[in-house]
Amino acid sequence: MTDEILTLPEVARLLKVAEKTVYTLAQKGQLPAFKVGGQWRFKRADIDAWIERQKAVQRSEDF
Repeated sequence: MTDEILTLPEVARLLKVAEKTVYTLAQKGQLPAFKVGGQWRFKRADIDAWIERQKAVQRSEDF
């Protein structure tokens, strides 16, 4: 069972990008996130949906 709530390092590993990239995307509101005690947290379902939206955008740009 995967955790429903992910930390910033976990999302970075999932997306295979630097932690700074995840931090910047979250700060800009480009990646769905929320803060708990000043630390970023991410719902796994939101990240999965975000990934699917990114794939759809990429497909539409390819045409």
